[in-house]
Amino acid sequence: MALTTDTLTARVPALREFGYWMRRYRRIWRGTVVISVANPLLFLAAMGAGLGKLVDANHSGHLSGTPYLDFLAPGLLAASAMQNGFIEGAFPVFQSSRTRGNYSAAVATSMRPTDILAGHLLFVAFRVLLSGLLFLGVVVAFGVVGPARALLAAGPVLLTGTAFAAPLMAWAVLVDRQSRLNGLYRFVVMPLYMFSGTFFPISQLPYWLQAVATCTPLYQGVALTRAAALGGAHPGATAVHACYLLAMTAAGIWVSRRSYTHRLNR
Repeated sequence: MALTTDTLTARVPALREFGYWMRRYRRIWRGTVVISVANPLLFLAAMGAGLGKLVDANHSGHLSGTPYLDFLAPGLLAASAMQNGFIEGAFPVFQSSRTRGNYSAAVATSMRPTDILAGHLLFVAFRVLLSGLLFLGVVVAFGVVGPARALLAAGPVLLTGTAFAAPLMAWAVLVDRQSRLNGLYRFVVMPLYMFSGTFFPISQLPYWLQAVATCTPLYQGVALTRAAALGGAHPGATAVHACYLLAMTAAGIWVSRRSYTHRLNR
């Protein structure tokens, strides 16, 4: 017997929370789609096609013969996934966990805190993937990769976004001031954006900073996305990058289950 929507949501309560966020998203999706297309379009046009001509003209040995636009696009794609994971996994969770936030209404129903977490995280993953696919559409339009390679890069994009979102949700649900989230974005996310191989190879950093950069989650996401988009990946290195991000996601979910239960059951 076919499952109706109501029967499915009754059996999987997390889908009710996911449905709530989807209903909210229907009111604003046009604006987010425009931003998801306009931002990569402007970045790639200015830095890839513009600055890239200067870099390519000087035949930089650090890029191993790769055109700068081809090098930059996957890095920006991974960095965008990190930013989307942060934005979707931090501020909405903080607002929702306040006294009059939607979590308070949800936990008053039959949903458990873990159901609320699962439904919200599912929506965050949807947003990261949707923005990533729109970005990939722009990358394909610039001729950096073909459609098949673009679809192959969608997996690393999703993994990068959730690797940031899951731990952030565990923390954001407990934070008492939004300024702490702003501080984290300013002093952690932005430095990662600049020094994790997005705009230039980390081999150009001082040796000690190279060691730090290789341990960061964004570097893993950039390396994995770039390998998927451009090819030539070493299987061992790819496995390390993917396992790092999977472990970070799994750890974030485990901690989130505890923090959501602590916050919403008190």
